[in-house]
Amino acid sequence: MEHTVKIQSVTKITHDVVQIIAEKPADYFFVPGQATDVSINKKEWRDKKNPFTFTSLPDNDYLEFTIKTYPSHHGVTNELLNLRKEDELILGDVFGEINYQGEGLFIAGGAGVTPFISILRYLESKNEMGDNKLLFANKKRGDIILEDEFKKLLGNKLVNILSEEKVEGCIKGHITKDLIRKHCNTTKSYFYVCGPPPMMDAVEKMLGELNVNKKLIVKEAF
Repeated sequence: MEHTVKIQSVTKITHDVVQIIAEKPADYFFVPGQATDVSINKKEWRDKKNPFTFTSLPDNDYLEFTIKTYPSHHGVTNELLNLRKEDELILGDVFGEINYQGEGLFIAGGAGVTPFISILRYLESKNEMGDNKLLFANKKRGDIILEDEFKKLLGNKLVNILSEEKVEGCIKGHITKDLIRKHCNTTKSYFYVCGPPPMMDAVEKMLGELNVNKKLIVKEAF
């Protein structure tokens, strides 16, 4: 079932990430971490659907999406940069495999962090953040989505890893098996993984080498 909703605001939050707030249809429910297919309600864009994760909370009276844009692709995400208040989006049904199962280590690459935004905000709202940690891999400091908010949510349980820049307070390099071992409290807790396919493959291989039970790996490629 499709829903047409009006946009309430469009805000650029990094050099290539846009935050869109839109109306929430009646009886539209999702679990933190889930997504929907979104298209733009304009003649040439209606049939071009892209999956985007909800970054608002289920009980908010609006929907929020935090979306990485790729202007050079001249596709849907680039067109999102041209949207304004009162423009319309078309939403599909809710889907997604990532949802919170219990305390663990969140491992994200770039825009793969978006399913974790709603989950971590939800845990904070319930005062249930517990001992969850986030390993967040990006290329440069300017690529980090919602860094200040993640610092408030997680404090020293946020670990930023940058592959192309050396910055104080961030680890230079890539996610490694040693980093995962160091920051997970136990290999018997949950591991939430989302990012580009090559990163997902690498992390899953590392988790396998650490003898993590596959049932404890909650993942979604994008």
